[in-house]
Amino acid sequence: MTQTPNAPAPALEAQDSLRCLVVDDEPHLRRVLVRLMQSDGFNCEEAGNGAEALVSLARRPVHLVLTDLHMPELDGIGLLREIRARYPDTAVMLITAVADVSTAVNCLAVGAMDYLTKPFHLEEVRARVRQALEKRRLILENRDYQELLEEKVSVQARRLEELFLASIQSLAEALEVKDPYTHGHSLRVSKYSTVIARTLGLDADVVRQIELGGKVHDIGKIGVRESVLNKAGPLTDEEYQHIMTHPVVGWRILSPLLSEMPMALTVVRSHHERFDGRGIPDGLAGLDIPLEARIAAVADTFDAMTSERPYRPGVPLQATIAELRRCSGAQFDPDVVDAFLTALHSGAIDKSSIGEGSHAPGFVPMGVR
Repeated sequence: MTQTPNAPAPALEAQDSLRCLVVDDEPHLRRVLVRLMQSDGFNCEEAGNGAEALVSLARRPVHLVLTDLHMPELDGIGLLREIRARYPDTAVMLITAVADVSTAVNCLAVGAMDYLTKPFHLEEVRARVRQALEKRRLILENRDYQELLEEKVSVQARRLEELFLASIQSLAEALEVKDPYTHGHSLRVSKYSTVIARTLGLDADVVRQIELGGKVHDIGKIGVRESVLNKAGPLTDEEYQHIMTHPVVGWRILSPLLSEMPMALTVVRSHHERFDGRGIPDGLAGLDIPLEARIAAVADTFDAMTSERPYRPGVPLQATIAELRRCSGAQFDPDVVDAFLTALHSGAIDKSSIGEGSHAPGFVPMGVR
């Protein structure tokens, strides 16, 4: 028999008495069970087969269904499956004249609360009904408890995450004391990286980790001497090597804290890798560089070029775009550069917030600090 699509089940509203549906194609036995259940305080409905029972349940759900196993149109097993799918809070007891163990096991496996064989004693029916309803009550209470517990755990997890992110922010603020430029830079790198990730169609969790990685990508500069961070002139080779230890230093600092956010950690360690393999710290090349790091590399360089530094003014926007294109395929992943420029030209990145300044001749992005 073809069934109509499942409709949302009406709620079992709280009432003084329980409701019961008796389903049997033998009118005499059906009436015996109806009178028995009514005498025990149930409000009873009755149906001659499974199809009629589903119509009745659609009008008014019940707490308990007593159904015969063998019926025309839709038998007891078919009805049981439909009830489990549409009305999972309803207890179902199957009744049959066949005392077969395998049939009973099958009924219980599908989801019946109990299984009775004909002929039955009325007192036995009463006892088994009480047991079925008690089991139903315990199942519902346990489910409600689990849902409440899951909500509490979820609230606690969100709170722990908030506290964790606050501790990470404290580290970033500690760096800001040494290098006031870094705070605004890291937030912008985070924002640009997020826009690139979304333009590339990455899923929400990946975007979230990339966003966090951008915020803390330069945290390793805590270990860099202030005289080097704020130097107004060119760096010596020793000073450059010193400042470029910051990806690994940051990775070591954050590894115990970001073990469940590996992509954010990768951004910290690998944002100075180059697509041609000439980057640091691991000399990774091409697609061996994790995508999140390739994204951060473009965002980091773009903001570094367009922002003022102690040792130079910012680079104009069009000159920066030209430099990104020139270095695409060498320093940067071409697909990431294309995604960034698409986002920039589409308005996903606010150009008005990008710093402008005189171009610094001979500027090489890899040397930014």
